[in-house]
Amino acid sequence: MKSATTTNHSTIKQWVEAREGKPSIIKTSEKKNSGILRIDFPGYSGDDSLEAISWDRFFDIFDREELQFLYQEKTAEGAVSNFNKFIDKDENS
Repeated sequence: MKSATTTNHSTIKQWVEAREGKPSIIKTSEKKNSGILRIDFPGYSGDDSLEAISWDRFFDIFDREELQFLYQEKTAEGAVSNFNKFIDKDENS
């Protein structure tokens, strides 16, 4: 199915929350006010490797790192998709 990209905070938050995801970083990547962003979805194995963070911190890192959110609404079969990835803003230009 077709993917889209956005930097819009409201779009990202709505997409994540509609799938019961939580903003997170990889535990081993945490630096002062930074980290590698991920979305933690229920039922996936992120408990040991991901740390939940606030939306404010999430978007602070997102904006500072100049990222885009690459995401998919539906799978090829028409089911709700959790596919997402964080990419550089200029990667998809």
